[in-house]
Amino acid sequence: MPNGSLEKWLYSHNYCLDILQRLSVMIDVACALEYLHHGCSTPVIHCDLKPSNVLLDENMVAHVSDFGISKLLGEDESDLHTKTLATFGYIAPEYGREGLVSLKCDVYSYGIMLMETFTRKRPNDEIFDEDLNLKKWVSDSLPEATIEVVDANLLTPEDEKFMDKIDCVASIMKVALDCSAESPEERINMKDVGILQKIKIQLLSCFASA
Repeated sequence: MPNGSLEKWLYSHNYCLDILQRLSVMIDVACALEYLHHGCSTPVIHCDLKPSNVLLDENMVAHVSDFGISKLLGEDESDLHTKTLATFGYIAPEYGREGLVSLKCDVYSYGIMLMETFTRKRPNDEIFDEDLNLKKWVSDSLPEATIEVVDANLLTPEDEKFMDKIDCVASIMKVALDCSAESPEERINMKDVGILQKIKIQLLSCFASA
């Protein structure tokens, strides 16, 4: 893909995505996953969602890539067992513990990647340890201290409509946390992630009136 991976745009010094671009990329990924999970005759579980597997075309539209360990879900199955482990930090708890794979594993990985995209912190960043991980760090910040976890390149208190913009980011983080609940039953599905489209409209209105 002409513009490389989301990982490159998040962590290379010569590249940067603004807040709307990051949200658009993650909406593209959500749409791709919704199609894989709910639009295919046989649901597809990607199993290894992470920024390096999200590629950007010439129009900065995101595409999900690398289906090397993806799984097909049979008609009578709600989950599968596998011994193939995905990338540490993005794996749903039940996947890591028991090799139990379901659509909700992709949802969990998506939630982690959504947090990473707006905090610019990898799940294995050195600030995290046994007592603190990306999910807890984000959760503890909401809603009052959202600015403390947001990538400093995205927002500053001097921005026009700053509070409205930070409210939008807090809403995005809430979606990410709803995706990455510990229990698969508590996670939303990729159709529910469509709420990001409404958040994008709110965010656009902040820039339009700024």
